[in-house]
Amino acid sequence: MTDYDAIVIGAGNAGLTAAATLQRAGARTLLLERHNVPGGCGTSFRRGRFEFEVALHQLSGVGADGQPMSLREGLFQQLGIADKLEFVQEHDLYRAVIPGQLDLTLPADWDAAIDAIEAEFPGNRDRTAKFFELLKQVTFWQIAAMRGMPVEQIDPVLFEYGLRPLKAVLDEFFDDDRIKVALGMYWTYLGQPPSKLRFQDLALTLFAYFEFKPWHLRGGSQAMSTAILDAFLQAGGAVRFNTAVEAILTDADQVFGVRLDDGTEVTAPDVVSNASLPTTYGMLEGIDLPAAVRDDLATRRIGVSGFVLHMGLDATPTELGFTTSTTFVNMDTDDDRTHNAWRSFQPARGICVSSYDVAPIGFAPSGTTHVSLMTLQYGEIWRNVAPSEYARTKFAYAQTLLDLCETITPDIRDAIEEVDVATPLTMMRYLGHPGGTIYGYDQDATENWLFRNSERETHIPGLHLAGSWAGIGGFQPTLEAGARVARRLLRAKAA
Repeated sequence: MTDYDAIVIGAGNAGLTAAATLQRAGARTLLLERHNVPGGCGTSFRRGRFEFEVALHQLSGVGADGQPMSLREGLFQQLGIADKLEFVQEHDLYRAVIPGQLDLTLPADWDAAIDAIEAEFPGNRDRTAKFFELLKQVTFWQIAAMRGMPVEQIDPVLFEYGLRPLKAVLDEFFDDDRIKVALGMYWTYLGQPPSKLRFQDLALTLFAYFEFKPWHLRGGSQAMSTAILDAFLQAGGAVRFNTAVEAILTDADQVFGVRLDDGTEVTAPDVVSNASLPTTYGMLEGIDLPAAVRDDLATRRIGVSGFVLHMGLDATPTELGFTTSTTFVNMDTDDDRTHNAWRSFQPARGICVSSYDVAPIGFAPSGTTHVSLMTLQYGEIWRNVAPSEYARTKFAYAQTLLDLCETITPDIRDAIEEVDVATPLTMMRYLGHPGGTIYGYDQDATENWLFRNSERETHIPGLHLAGSWAGIGGFQPTLEAGARVARRLLRAKAA
């Protein structure tokens, strides 16, 4: 008899939902985590009198009470945690700013967003309405295709527009570059500029936020991670923190367990890995890596990481001039140049400003606010920074994010009480991801679900992959991926 029915490596979003889904279905499950808390990116930490949200900027897919196909009525109900979480709704998607050129707040409502664009850019109401309708249609048929609808039944609109670059579709609908920037701002959530990002990826993202609204959680993402862990433990699951996996053990090309960093071997016929694909396949012991896996990994590129300033400010959001929970500030309309800058230390050209107290999540004392400034950056550029130069380099680069933020909050430097700076090396250390990447592999066209199937096929019986490295990055996609992989495993065992 094996020690467990399943072992889950990593307590990030997908690892947590996979473990909880398996255990609640009766599969004896062990969850292993190298850190001392659950959550991966879904955690928080304290500095002085502030608690800081690590990574969650907006949670998509939550939906209102009773809204079908939402996280609230679907996954969270299935895990028994829907009533354990207090959701905080953001009523605007974001404020899009290019100093001197654009300052547009996009409401989290289809019709109100059309009104906002028309008010700022008269004469574009019909174009925006048609663009939104296309976005809805492409999303509908994309979901249908992902769920297995035969290709002959799919509306041609998906094939005509889905894989086109976002920029090409925006150019078809709009003449003003400022509107294109305003509607395409979520490209940074996907890590690819509009010239490379597939339209269907932006369509799915915008649809999720418009239809199900952007949300946050009282207590931050750590509250969600803890709730999922509690559901797992209450169902009888076992968890070990501060425990790294040294090897995934195989025999006759079949997984049979893992060896921990202290040398202990734990057996199970199924192992679900929430670790990166390079790490997961690198841990395999007793088997030659299948050629299909080697060929697949050789064609993929490590994705982008992040550079973040976590700040506790001794002033209220109103005093600082924050009007929305999420603000994107770009230097100009040149998204390709912004994307290229992620491979250098040239001043940040675009930032995402998250003010967690416009709709308070409970982390900042009264009269203060908790803010993060984030830009994306590839981890590779930090490899050549000497340890003696690390602090100077990161604080010098941090100043460039503050410079850009000052275009919307001129007094922000004077209000700083606490600040913590995270670089791609920080992400690498805490997440254990190559390059400190936060989205897994670069989410370009070759990573599309049409062309990759890492989640469904590992070529090694008993090994299962869950998370951004095997699919789409982001909170909602990885939460759903873990549960999906677990349900697929359970169905295979029951067959």
